[in-house]
Amino acid sequence: MEARAPRPGKPVRGSSSGRPVMAALDLLGRRWTMRILWELSQAPSGFRELQRRCERMSSSVLSTRIEELSAARLLVLHGDGYHLTRLGRDLVEALSPLDAWSRRWAEEVGPW
Repeated sequence: MEARAPRPGKPVRGSSSGRPVMAALDLLGRRWTMRILWELSQAPSGFRELQRRCERMSSSVLSTRIEELSAARLLVLHGDGYHLTRLGRDLVEALSPLDAWSRRWAEEVGPW
């Protein structure tokens, strides 16, 4: 059974427009998605290792997120584990300015 990952052109949580950016935000806003992308941007990983690196998230949640990210063509399973695809690497790179902004923001607002 293929996961129901958000897809451009289809209604998603919070938007019926089908705009690609809304589908991307729906996917990225799902619990653990960003962490999985971050971990795989650092190094490929098998399921158990990825689960350990993600602070032992439940296997069912990890399995669902892997199915969604695979359906979205952001990651793929090779012999040595899960890897980001070209699209997945492009996404991580596209998020770099947000990471830089968040660091400036953190410096400005300081600890809560």
